[in-house]
Amino acid sequence: MSRIASQGRIMKVLMRWMVPYPQSVVQSGQRAALMNFVHRKLSPSIRTLFSETGMWEKDYQTETRCKVEQWWHPRIMAQCREDSLEKHQNREKFYVLSMFPYPSGRLHMGHVRVYTISDVIGHFQRMNGYQVLNPMGWDAFGLPAENAAIERDLDPEDWTRRNIKSMREQLDNLGLCFNWDREVTTCLPDYYKWTQYLFIKMFKAGLAYQKEAVVNWDPVDQTVLADEQVDENGRSWRSGAVVEQKLLTQWFIKTTHYGKPLLDALSDLPEWYGVKAMQANWIGECTGCYFDFKLKLNGEETGEILSAYSSSPETVFGAAYLAILPSHRLLHGNSSVRSVLEKACQPGKDSLTEVTAVNLLTGQEVPIVISRKEAFDGYLDTVVGTPDCSVEHLDVAKMLNLTWTNVLKSHEDGTQTVINSEEFSGLTREQAFDSITQKARELKVGGHLTSSKLRDWLISRQRYWGTPIPVVHCGSCGPVAVPEEHLPITLPKLSSITGRGASPLEAAHDWVNCKCPRCDGPAKRETDTMDTFVDSAWYYFRYIDPHNTKRPFERHLADHWLPVDVYIGGKEHAVMHLYYARFLCHFCKDQGLVEHREPFRKLLVQGLIKGQTFRRADNGQYLKREEIDFTDKEPQAVGGESVEVTWEKMSKSKHNGLDPHDVVQQYGVDTVRLYILYAAPPEQDILWNLKKDALPGVLRWQSRLWKLVTKLRGARQLGDVPNPSLLKKKDLAESKKIWENKNYAIQEVTSYFTEDFLFNAAISRLMGLTNTLSSATVRVLQHSVEFEDALAALIMMTAPMAPHLASELWAGLCKVNNPISSTLRQGGDVLSQSWPTVDPEYLQTPDFVDICVRINNKVCGTVTVPVLVSKDSDQVQRLVMESSLGQTLLKEMHIKRAILSPRTALINFLVA
Repeated sequence: MSRIASQGRIMKVLMRWMVPYPQSVVQSGQRAALMNFVHRKLSPSIRTLFSETGMWEKDYQTETRCKVEQWWHPRIMAQCREDSLEKHQNREKFYVLSMFPYPSGRLHMGHVRVYTISDVIGHFQRMNGYQVLNPMGWDAFGLPAENAAIERDLDPEDWTRRNIKSMREQLDNLGLCFNWDREVTTCLPDYYKWTQYLFIKMFKAGLAYQKEAVVNWDPVDQTVLADEQVDENGRSWRSGAVVEQKLLTQWFIKTTHYGKPLLDALSDLPEWYGVKAMQANWIGECTGCYFDFKLKLNGEETGEILSAYSSSPETVFGAAYLAILPSHRLLHGNSSVRSVLEKACQPGKDSLTEVTAVNLLTGQEVPIVISRKEAFDGYLDTVVGTPDCSVEHLDVAKMLNLTWTNVLKSHEDGTQTVINSEEFSGLTREQAFDSITQKARELKVGGHLTSSKLRDWLISRQRYWGTPIPVVHCGSCGPVAVPEEHLPITLPKLSSITGRGASPLEAAHDWVNCKCPRCDGPAKRETDTMDTFVDSAWYYFRYIDPHNTKRPFERHLADHWLPVDVYIGGKEHAVMHLYYARFLCHFCKDQGLVEHREPFRKLLVQGLIKGQTFRRADNGQYLKREEIDFTDKEPQAVGGESVEVTWEKMSKSKHNGLDPHDVVQQYGVDTVRLYILYAAPPEQDILWNLKKDALPGVLRWQSRLWKLVTKLRGARQLGDVPNPSLLKKKDLAESKKIWENKNYAIQEVTSYFTEDFLFNAAISRLMGLTNTLSSATVRVLQHSVEFEDALAALIMMTAPMAPHLASELWAGLCKVNNPISSTLRQGGDVLSQSWPTVDPEYLQTPDFVDICVRINNKVCGTVTVPVLVSKDSDQVQRLVMESSLGQTLLKEMHIKRAILSPRTALINFLVA
């Protein structure tokens, strides 16, 4: 109240001073200038905000920045809430999705980076007229919450909800405009009901099954781990314990059935920053398939089915045996043939057994052989031995005196046809390959093309805090899926949770014991829970219809929003999560739930934010920064011990983490956003060092943007009415240069925002436009519509990245006296403006040239630059560095010199 009262007294003094002067003497611009002058003189310690008081600060100082963000933050957040999807139903859709976080309770800088990027893209696409979906939720099940609850004697649900509340507040404080009305939380029954629903769909389709398997067991966390959750030293990725091998009955999903479709679909997707190659390598070459066999002992079927991999399915009628490894579950589990196999096993030798297997496609019976090998190719443990197509298989068959049928006939032209293979005889190998695998699929006895390295998805976890598997085990009926109308199967409340080597759910006797939904007899619920990767494999679907109580999502909504236009997240999820999410979408397509087979169109992988670490050289102990002596050139421990200085992923244990709240408090939201965007392209790591060029650069740029608006406002307060006809020839040439630079900036920045997401290059280009406007003469600044248009475009293009600053700049610019640009007269906040477009006449002018780029005299490609800067060595070098070619080839290089040819369109970079 005292500040407002003080301002009121200032205004009264000012108005009394101005009353004797007629309006003709004191024009409106002079009045405003005098008011501002007196306000400053009489109250120098008070910082004002134009949007609040109508007084414009000359400089963008820390106090002003704080006021700007305090004022605009609630208004931008309110505008985002009001800007509902329903208001823009007639617009073309744009779905920007960032990988949802685990609710640990605190955000880290990696979170800030990924969500800043998604927020920027969301603002940009809204300004381009799209109906934008940018949702957020919580990957809320899993071991961390359960372990934290055990340590603190808490319910993991209470722990998780508390953390979600905390992180939601942090995200809001960062000014991130998510569609919070679409929020999902995977640990809530209204979400995991539909995870269970999708599991049942897979169970009924024959894709979800249970079998004994040798698995990775974490003795500390007391649960199964996937191979990818075990590091190269054989330790658990979470607990660090040495992983043990156990034989357990586990639930699997037959992702191998989708190996070939998932591999082939990659070719239709745009480049994913190397991730497509990682996915392809993960899947492997899908040149073979599994066939199902029934086991027999002494001529009697045992009731067990064994799947065996064939690298040449077209020769399956020529199978001589099935080979299993000595580590196979049949030799170590509860199989009825275990004792027979154990007796036959001779370590170091291929051992023929009395157990046989009947191929469910061909009807042929072959013996089981225990291989002398400890491993086959890839992850295989059972293979079909076909002597016609493998010298190794031929040697084994001969050594064991086995008989087989020849199924290949070679011809003089080098081709081969299939013989002795029933209706497939006479086909070429390629034709037989297709026909045999197709028939196996039709009969549901295998035939799905996959690779030798791909395994089915192991989803069982022996822990409490996860989605219950909706299956009951009946002594009469076997495993039975829970009827869909009985979903969700909710987690029971447990008095305590401890790791006991089995699922904690087994302690909930009233919950475990139930009736079979098929025969109404006594049964027991499945006590394993699902891996959290199952929850996150379909969450992008639920965002489009999060409140639906009748189905996981409506088909028409899925068809409208999918595929996701841009998916943003860490590269550490480039294999497992993306593979599982792609599989789920392929499955949903086959179930008629959605039109699209692939869930994500573009993928934007982000690098890590790394902090500087200090480790004692003698024992590797991580030290805090205050424990380091920086007096000498080389840092050392305070006690004098030498230290190793590295950059590593931020972590509390490494004492190199940063609390985003502390960083924002010191520098402001917009500065942190700009630093993150400017420090490196999204896919590269950021070495967090605020003393380097990135932070001073974005701080200076914000101040220069502020000064541009200050200069224009000041020029318009001198009293002269803008009149473009007063511009002389030199002024008109300068205005044309501004016009050209504006259009070039719009063209480049729009491309950076839509193609390669090079936000660092976009900021550099905007800095270049800022330089052009900052050097404008007073006459051009006062009378040029090109200057106003360019400044308006500059602020609008800054808005998605620094929304608070841009909002205030826009308010000050739109209230400038006597605006001559139509853009400034249309009103509204900056984030509600349409994204600036290139003037048509600029596109009609052939003002560009392709510059040949050489590195150490070797031609590497071309970069298009405006003719007007094509002879400026510094400008051309900068534009090449900002281009995708420069970002790929020169970003990490030490450039000794760049030579621009004076005669031809060529620049040569000499690098170390």
